[in-house]
Amino acid sequence: MIGLIGKKIGMSHIFLENGSVVPVSLIQAGPCPIVQIKDESKDGYTAVQLGFGQRKRMNKPMSGHLKKAKVPSVERLFEFTTNDIKDFKVGETLDVSLFNDGDTISVTGWTKGRGFAGGIKRWGWHGGPGSHGSMSHRRIGSAGPGSFPGRIWKNKTMPGRYGNEQVTMKHLQIVKIDKKESVLYVKGAVPGSRNGYLLITKEA
Repeated sequence: MIGLIGKKIGMSHIFLENGSVVPVSLIQAGPCPIVQIKDESKDGYTAVQLGFGQRKRMNKPMSGHLKKAKVPSVERLFEFTTNDIKDFKVGETLDVSLFNDGDTISVTGWTKGRGFAGGIKRWGWHGGPGSHGSMSHRRIGSAGPGSFPGRIWKNKTMPGRYGNEQVTMKHLQIVKIDKKESVLYVKGAVPGSRNGYLLITKEA
């Protein structure tokens, strides 16, 4: 099994039969039409390309690509690499019926992008003295040795782009499935902000 493309709706909580409260992430999972199947001879690798959502306007290259699969429009395309591609056909649609209550899944998403950030916000530095007269409240200070090796050491924490990184959360449990609305109730938090795209795969 490959997986599904989803979109994070938000977080909520549900009550179990024993009365306990479980925090859950709501994920709009599929339906995902199969747009393209890539094989070793033609593309150099085997993968299944899925589409998700709908878009009002499509450019001509994308419209021509989707026309082969008889798919009217998609919002995003993602690929799932797999060695077994003979079980999939272009034009088929995958939905939440791939999963069952209690399944363990992995969810890949992209964290919130926070732009260029300093070391205190990005890495949790303590900062310099807070009293008057100090000229290094939030500055980086000394970055590395000057004589040898004459460069900044590898993996030195520095200011830079913070967030917008791909993160995979493993061993998440599906608590409930709303097949009518194609919504997964997943225990715990998943990466990204609301309306962020997610890749959901079932763990063995």
